[in-house]
Amino acid sequence: MYRLGQKVYVVSDKFEQNLPIGQHAYIIAYERNADNAFDYVIRIPKLNKHYYVPASDIELEEVLLRQEADRIEKEALIDFALATKNQELFLRIMNGGINEKAEQDENKLLSQEEFVKQVNLKAWI
Repeated sequence: MYRLGQKVYVVSDKFEQNLPIGQHAYIIAYERNADNAFDYVIRIPKLNKHYYVPASDIELEEVLLRQEADRIEKEALIDFALATKNQELFLRIMNGGINEKAEQDENKLLSQEEFVKQVNLKAWI
């Protein structure tokens, strides 16, 4: 739940109210009616208007900046991996940090008892 007066950005327009996506706004009130689909009342200073919005239509500035920084970092690492022809780094970035070789090594390093358990489980199913 966002605090009153907190700076947020409009990221979507779920109810098609012609919200200016990408504009900053300030939370000026909570909508406390449980029967209402809207959660907040925001004020967009550039338009000098108030809007009722659900929580999914707005996002904090810090969260958006963190997501953008993560995206830029990922793109820079991909560019570096391609420039240096580092296939392992490229695959790790593209697979979300999951290394296929590590998964295969984990599967190969099973003891005989664990292997028999897994076979029996699969046979039972």
